[in-house]
Amino acid sequence: MTDLTNDIRLAVDSGKVAIGMNMVTKSIKRNDAKLIILAKSSETSRLRDIVHVAGVAEIKLLKFDGNPVELGAVCGKPFSVSVLSIIEPGNSNILKY
Repeated sequence: MTDLTNDIRLAVDSGKVAIGMNMVTKSIKRNDAKLIILAKSSETSRLRDIVHVAGVAEIKLLKFDGNPVELGAVCGKPFSVSVLSIIEPGNSNILKY
């Protein structure tokens, strides 16, 4: 596993994250999101909206080099994850990217 995947998993396990478009959008609107991670092959109009709003809010975006199923596996979830936001990094160094 790469450092990024390790840090994503550590942030999910020890910090606070929002998973999914609705929860990520809420975290942006509440000004809680510190970083947004998108699965590389996720392209929908709602994700483009999240990218736009994150840009306006000056929240850093990272592209995960994998599809939503792989990002879901990294997060330890039994479903695909197209987008997640880091609210609290926990014990991870995810905000250094």
